[in-house]
Amino acid sequence: MVRFGAFSFDAAARQLRRDGVSVHLPPKVFDLLGMLVEAAPRVVGKRELHDRLWPGGVVADATLVALVKQLRKALGDQDRSTPLLRTVNRVGYALDTQTQREQHAAAGNVQHWLLFGQRRQPLAAGENLVGRDLDAQVQVDAAAVSRRHARICITGEGCLIEDLGSKNGTFVDGQRLGTAPAALRDGSQLLFGTVPATYRESGPGAPTLTHHGPARGPRSPMPRS
Repeated sequence: MVRFGAFSFDAAARQLRRDGVSVHLPPKVFDLLGMLVEAAPRVVGKRELHDRLWPGGVVADATLVALVKQLRKALGDQDRSTPLLRTVNRVGYALDTQTQREQHAAAGNVQHWLLFGQRRQPLAAGENLVGRDLDAQVQVDAAAVSRRHARICITGEGCLIEDLGSKNGTFVDGQRLGTAPAALRDGSQLLFGTVPATYRESGPGAPTLTHHGPARGPRSPMPRS
């Protein structure tokens, strides 16, 4: 949970509240706000916004401007002398306010990670980008995995996974994700394209997994001709 001004933003639950009242945001507008909250007070460049909001797509800059206008309206950001959402001409946008991250007591000492065969990949609180991108928190160097393939969001409320329009899809326990995020539980079986992984979490009182037999590493996908 992140607080700024009168707002509370929960990326995993995909909720924005103002003074405790839910504020409706279209999916792309919510994603835009999430990027600005994550980076605040840094200015997020237009190219970075385009790449993350429309991975692999070509969208006119006017579309981004329209999203920003919708976000300003939803936030009630009308005072040009002290804007909440700052525009840096020809560069990008920034959430021009202090943010405060809250750690829920229930999150306590809970740890989250992915298992790729025998390789353990820790997951941090907040957003974890999965893909071939060099900036991804979870880098998966495989031809079947998109540059920005999926996003895993962790808060004190739980863990959600979202496909980012990947070419070969993201699967949770055999089901391909659509446009809506899905909740993960300890032991969830994932596929990023053809690359398998297991989601694990542990904390006070969590049971210990009993493993039988040798662990097998993920098979490398065959390169495409």
